[in-house]
Amino acid sequence: MNLFADIRTAVVEALARLEAAGDLPAGLDTANVTVEPPRDPAHGDMATNAAMVLAKPAGRKPREIAERLAAELAQDPRIALAEVAGPGFLNLRLAPAALDDVVRAALAAGRDFGRSDMGAGRKVNVEFVSANPTGPMHVGHTRGAVFGDALASLLDFAGFDVTREYYINDGGAQVDVLARSAYERYREAHGLEPEIREGLYPGDYLIPVGQALKDRFGDRYLEQPEAEWLPLFRDFATEAMMTMIREDLALLGVRMDVYSSEKALYGTGRIEAALEALRAKGLIYEGTLEPPKGKLPEDWEEREQTLFRSTAHGDDVDRPVMKSDGSWTYFAPDIAYHYDKVTRGFDLLIDVFGADHGGYVKRMKAAVAALSDNAVPLDIKLIQLVKLYQNGEPFKMSKRAGTFVTLRDVVEQAGAGVTRFVMLTRKNDAPLDFDFARVIEQSKDNPVFYVQYAHARVCSVLRKAAEAGIAVEDGALAAGPLAITHEAEQALARKIAEWPRLVEIAARTNEPHRIAFYLYELASDLHGLWNRGNDEPSLRFLQDDPAVSQAKIALARAAAVVISAGLGILGVTPAEEMR
Repeated sequence: MNLFADIRTAVVEALARLEAAGDLPAGLDTANVTVEPPRDPAHGDMATNAAMVLAKPAGRKPREIAERLAAELAQDPRIALAEVAGPGFLNLRLAPAALDDVVRAALAAGRDFGRSDMGAGRKVNVEFVSANPTGPMHVGHTRGAVFGDALASLLDFAGFDVTREYYINDGGAQVDVLARSAYERYREAHGLEPEIREGLYPGDYLIPVGQALKDRFGDRYLEQPEAEWLPLFRDFATEAMMTMIREDLALLGVRMDVYSSEKALYGTGRIEAALEALRAKGLIYEGTLEPPKGKLPEDWEEREQTLFRSTAHGDDVDRPVMKSDGSWTYFAPDIAYHYDKVTRGFDLLIDVFGADHGGYVKRMKAAVAALSDNAVPLDIKLIQLVKLYQNGEPFKMSKRAGTFVTLRDVVEQAGAGVTRFVMLTRKNDAPLDFDFARVIEQSKDNPVFYVQYAHARVCSVLRKAAEAGIAVEDGALAAGPLAITHEAEQALARKIAEWPRLVEIAARTNEPHRIAFYLYELASDLHGLWNRGNDEPSLRFLQDDPAVSQAKIALARAAAVVISAGLGILGVTPAEEMR
């Protein structure tokens, strides 16, 4: 049940009746007609912009349309009052039975309440994390992992067929550096002093890799030239790093459906095939580029390269895909990888990149647009940095990683659930401060605690009610009478009614942080009702009369159902009691 969508349908049907009666011209486009919560709750439960957006095409004054529409909507039993405001805004107040229906629907559907068919089974690929396989995941990867996984869950909840994918960047020079770093730990495992020179990875995490190499190969490669051991050590160390990365992701509850390898694109003809597909469209050519901005002519060496005409699809400049020496640029295998995703039949692609990839957005979108003939949209979400603190002081770096704080450091100190929720308390493109002391404090200022406490409070009420012999199963609560009469109860019911709409908005914009924001607001309404009960006994969930208790508990349980569903999307287990 999506009450906002249902009332919007009622508005559109009312407009159709006005057209049929000759009060409005026929054929009006109602695509931009919305029904949403008013900015000021005092104005009503819902508001529609119908009169404002249809006034010009209808050749009518907005207020005239609003008044006729209000008269039509007043006949709907779900609407207690349709009131025209200002130049033509239409505010709606719901009948109590409409809020009762929302609560019953939530109790009947359980955690599936708000689940949508908006996605219509369309296939969407969410590629996220995709960290270089050169070490443990750091806190930046943590935020990207949480965001990508929550987004995938959100899209699944909204009716999409979702594939979670990790692109292993194992085809570049960084994996050669990894192999050389592992070789020094291999030497160390044999009692030799490792030479961790500048440019190598210094973290202690490679010590067990060196020992494993010794266990596998003994001293066979100690005196051998690099050419003899580099390919072997590269593959061995890369697999060891991917094992570590999978374990790190598992700590967060993240599991990928597909792992794709960049290395697998080389020497297989797949890069060539992708570029040939672009060449067939006239988008690959031999040419020279203008000097980059800020370069003086004497600093720029003009040379002919193989270029992708990305400007034909919205990029600022054309992009090289092959260097003058015949080797591929970094962009070429990325084109091939996305071509593979297009040919796998996805209807929508989403890439989750670090903030340092901002310059890559236009070229990648241009490539996908060209490869799919504009049939497959690509949305790229950039993840801004996370700053770690402990009691307001910057958190120190991890010795194990060598240069950064690891995902494991964060999860072991804060817990997976807390980490996931906090990482979603800011929009993905906004910086985020993560203070280990604050994220575990028990206060309203800590959104994780505040939301979990709301769910735990309801669970406590259910336990006490059951002990008193009151039937608190969802079916029993839904079947009984409800008592949503007080303004605080109605506010909570209205917030519950917003959930299905909120899911679709968050899925449409690919913004899972909206779920975290909504859960905090829902928890605030629940706590507000609870606190009002301290002063007004009639608002307490447990009453002397078991039937009245049931009616009160039904509303609280419906709120808990939504909190549980929302936390499920975020990948957080709801708390049944607070310790």
